[in-house]
Amino acid sequence: MALTTRRRAVGTLAAALAGAVAVPSYARADSPRPRPRAVRPLRQAHAHNDYLHPRPLHDALSHGFTSVEADIFLVDGELLVAHEATELDPARTLRALYLDPLSALVRAGHGSVFPGHHRPLQLLIDLKTEGATTYAELHRQLTRYRAMLSSCVRGTVRLGAVTPVISGDRAAREPMEAQRVRHAFYDGRLDDLGSPAPASFAPLISANWTQTFGWLGTGAFPAAERAELRRITTAAHAHGQRVRFWGTPDTPGPARDALWNELLAAGVDHINTDDLAGLAHFLRARG
Repeated sequence: MALTTRRRAVGTLAAALAGAVAVPSYARADSPRPRPRAVRPLRQAHAHNDYLHPRPLHDALSHGFTSVEADIFLVDGELLVAHEATELDPARTLRALYLDPLSALVRAGHGSVFPGHHRPLQLLIDLKTEGATTYAELHRQLTRYRAMLSSCVRGTVRLGAVTPVISGDRAAREPMEAQRVRHAFYDGRLDDLGSPAPASFAPLISANWTQTFGWLGTGAFPAAERAELRRITTAAHAHGQRVRFWGTPDTPGPARDALWNELLAAGVDHINTDDLAGLAHFLRARG
């Protein structure tokens, strides 16, 4: 979406915020928050555009996903979750869909999102509006939930039940780097591999699969591309960073399975999908 079109849609939505809005049951602060059933967490499972599922967050957790993604827009001082500005709904705030439910789950789980496990949940937050101002409001909101969040104080990381990682508009990087105390981390790019940015700042390296590789799962994986994939994961892991690719094929079938198998074999840390059940079945079948 063009920036001017996005701003026009955001401005139109801002006027609606003052009106009466029917809040869906899953977003109400007083609605019951079902705990996910006791399921083994899947460390490679990442729910791309998680908020598009019928029960944001809860559907992913019920399948064992340990990473979920939410796109946010800053509108009239509030952080709204949507994929496009034309889809904004004042009831669908970051707090209502993610921060409040996670806080309730962590309290009920005695410090963990996952019953019987203490693996942190990665909350990947993609900034769709200007990065510096959007991050400033996000930091203000995250501070209220700091008891459950991972944090970085003067370069020292303390892991919590939930680890926010900031992606999207890159203008957020400078204000984040200037902070002595952060409750969020930065989503790096391939250019950050081997850069001075430490894993305490950028623990995740993300890239568009189709801008780096031509293979989409059909036929043999070219040897040069397999070597490049393993070079990327090896370099990231040597610096304590994790790797994620977006834009990988997501249509069920042999091509997707073949590509997912190569990602696992190369040590890619997060596999992107909109098909929660499909990836959960794939990972559990492979132990």
